[in-house]
Amino acid sequence: MLEDEFTFFKANHDSLFEKYPNKYIVIKDKAIQNSSNTFEEALDFASSKFELGTFLIQFCSAGNEGYTQTFHSRVIFA
Repeated sequence: MLEDEFTFFKANHDSLFEKYPNKYIVIKDKAIQNSSNTFEEALDFASSKFELGTFLIQFCSAGNEGYTQTFHSRVIFA
C-alpha cells in the first residue's frame, strides 16, 4: 500500500528536496500533504487527517542517505 508513496518519493526526490530541504513530509496518494520540522509535528498532522497506515512520513534529506541503509558484516564467505 505505501509502496506507491515511497516510489513517488524516490522518483521525485531531487525536486522534493529543493522544496522541502531537511523537512519531514507527509505523502498520501502520491502527493505531498504537509511538511514539518519534526517527525512529531508531521505525525500529529497526518494522524488527525488520515487513517493510520494510509500515509508515509519521510525525512527529505540530500542524497539517498535518508532512505537507504548500509550494513557491514565481519563474515568471511569462502
